[in-house]
Amino acid sequence: MKTALVLNGPNLNLLGTREPAIYGAQTLADVRALCESACAAHGLALDFRQSNHEGELIDWIHEAGRAQAAGTLAGVVLNAGAYTHTSVALHDAIKGAGVTLIELHISNVHAREAFRHHSYISPAARAVMAGFGVQGYALAIAGLAGLAGS
Repeated sequence: MKTALVLNGPNLNLLGTREPAIYGAQTLADVRALCESACAAHGLALDFRQSNHEGELIDWIHEAGRAQAAGTLAGVVLNAGAYTHTSVALHDAIKGAGVTLIELHISNVHAREAFRHHSYISPAARAVMAGFGVQGYALAIAGLAGLAGS
């Protein structure tokens, strides 16, 4: 059974309390449960992680590239949070690892502040999903399963 790696970046540990009008009332634990259900429905195992540290996210992407090359990983769903708009290092990690990655945003970043309109992740991502709320995670997992032939 292949694994879907779901990575969550800075401040996503605050889901449910941080700007619920934008991000909703669901907590990160709720998102994890949603991802577990989505993975089970598509025959995937789930590896779900969150970090506020850019370097840790980069290390996990490198690890994901090795796992995908070994045939054990379907791909990555990455909600990089604010690092989406600032991190050339994450872009380089995705490209360097050669991992299949779906960029995910809970809100529609293009309907928000202008600084959120640019993504360093998008050019390295296989697909981009934004604006579906936390349900976007389930949709992204379904997309990964389809890409991986699961």
